[in-house]
Amino acid sequence: MSKLSQYFSTRSGLQSSILPFVVILFVATLGCALGNLLFAPDSLFYVSTYTITLLGKYLCYAMLALAVDIIWGYCGILSLGHGAFFALGGYAMGMYLMRQIGDRGVYGNPDLPDFMVFLDWQEIPWFWMGFDHFWFAMIMVALVPGILAFVFGWLAFRSRVTGVYLSIITQAMTYALLLAFFRNEMGFGGNNGLTDFKDILGFSLQADTTRVALLITTAVVLAALLWISQLILSSRFGKVIIAIRDTEARTRFLGYRTDRFKVWLFVYSAVIAAIAGALYVPQVGIINPGEFSPINSIEIVVWVAIGGRGTLVGAIIGALLVNYAKTRFTAIMPEVWLFALGGLFVLVTLYLPKGLMGLYSQYREKFGPKPTQVQR
Repeated sequence: MSKLSQYFSTRSGLQSSILPFVVILFVATLGCALGNLLFAPDSLFYVSTYTITLLGKYLCYAMLALAVDIIWGYCGILSLGHGAFFALGGYAMGMYLMRQIGDRGVYGNPDLPDFMVFLDWQEIPWFWMGFDHFWFAMIMVALVPGILAFVFGWLAFRSRVTGVYLSIITQAMTYALLLAFFRNEMGFGGNNGLTDFKDILGFSLQADTTRVALLITTAVVLAALLWISQLILSSRFGKVIIAIRDTEARTRFLGYRTDRFKVWLFVYSAVIAAIAGALYVPQVGIINPGEFSPINSIEIVVWVAIGGRGTLVGAIIGALLVNYAKTRFTAIMPEVWLFALGGLFVLVTLYLPKGLMGLYSQYREKFGPKPTQVQR
C-alpha cells in the first residue's frame, strides 16, 4: 500500500470512528431545540427550558471530560487540577457577563459590579479592564488558563515530576486557587462568586431562544474539539505522546524532548477545560470558588474511567451518563450519591478496566464482522 493510500485510509478510519457519535449528538441537540421552540408546553414533544439548560450543562461536563482524557488517557498524566482551568474559564466569562449588567444591578452602578459597591470599592480593578468587550473576554478564557498550564507544566515536566507526585501537585494548585478566590479582596466576588447575569451579546439569558442557542453552540464546540483532538492524537505528534505514555525513558533515548510534548498537550487540554467553563457559566447562571474544589477534579477522573480512558468518545459518554445518574440519584437520595459514585468507580476499576468503551470493543470483537485481509 502506498503512503498516499495509507494517509487517506487513516483519515477515513479517523472520521468513521467519531462520525456516528457526532451525528447522534447533533440529532439529539436539534431535536431538543425544536421541541422547545416549536411545541406548546402541554405537547408530548415539548422540551422544557430546564431540560435544555441541564443538557447544556452535561455537554460542558463532557467537554471537560474530553480535556482530562487527552492528558490522562493518551499521555498517562493523571491531572487532579483540571477543575481549576474549568473555573478560570468560567470566571473570565462571568466577568464579561457582570460588565453587561450596567445600571440594572441592585445598586444601579454602571461602572462597578454589585459586590464591589457592597464592599465599598471606589473603582474597578485593573484586571477587570477590557471585560466589557466579548472578544477580549474570549481571549482571556484561553490565555489565562493556558499561561498557568504552561508555567506549571514547564516547571513540573522539566523536573521530571511524574505519577502520584504530579497528581498531588495539581490538586494542591487547585486548592490554592480555591482559597485565593474565597477572599473578598481578590476582586472576584468572594464566597458568593459572580451571578445575577442579564445578557450575553445583547440577548437576554432568560429567553428560551438564548438557552437553545447556547445548547447548540456547546454541541458544535464539543464536536469540533472532538474532531480536532482526534486529528492531533492520530498524527505524528499523537504517536509520540502515546510512546511517552508507554515508555517515556525509551522515547527520550530516541532523541525526543518529551517534556516539550507533555507541556504543549497539557496546555491544549487546559484550554479545552477553560472553554467548557466559559460555556458552562451563562447556562448555569453562576460561578463561585466552589468550582475549584478538588473533589470536582476527582469526579472528572471518575467520568473518564467509567467511559473508558484513551478513547475520547468514551470519556464524553462517561460524563453524560454519570451526570445524568447524579441528577436522578440526588433527587431521590442525595446523601448516598457520593457512596454510589465511589462504589461505581471501584466496580469499573475491578471488572471494566477499559471502561464502557472497552466493553463495547469486546462485544464488537466477539460478535462484529471479522476484518478482511488487505492484499498488497
